[in-house]
Amino acid sequence: MDPFLEAAIEEARIGLAEGGIPIGSVLVYEGRILGRGHNRRIQNGSAVLHAEMDALEQAGRQTAAVYRKCSLYTTLSPCSMCSGAILLYGIPKVTIGENESFLGEEELLKSRGVEIVLADNEICKALMRDFIREHPELWQEDIGE
Repeated sequence: MDPFLEAAIEEARIGLAEGGIPIGSVLVYEGRILGRGHNRRIQNGSAVLHAEMDALEQAGRQTAAVYRKCSLYTTLSPCSMCSGAILLYGIPKVTIGENESFLGEEELLKSRGVEIVLADNEICKALMRDFIREHPELWQEDIGE
């Protein structure tokens, strides 16, 4: 398995252990992780701290030139908000662990030139499947349905 997707899965597991939604993400630049994050909406009472947003926050301020050479790894297809951040910062490549639990804005990202790699990872699927079964109310709150 890709070591950066493994790092995103590790973040998802950390989030789950904290009582949150098991979604993780890492921002990678030139073969090293700049920022790691996981969904912290429950833990922090946040409206915006999805895994991708947390990874960007943890990476700190970067120049546009750095973002344009980054890859983002996320265990779940990115929502509209996170896709907007990907587009805003010009991140050219996103690797997605799975998109069966939730299909985010992959088509929008592709239409704007972002390379999408779908890993179709069984660990990512199991994390979400188990969480949704055990905490449907938290999942519905997070995806806005």
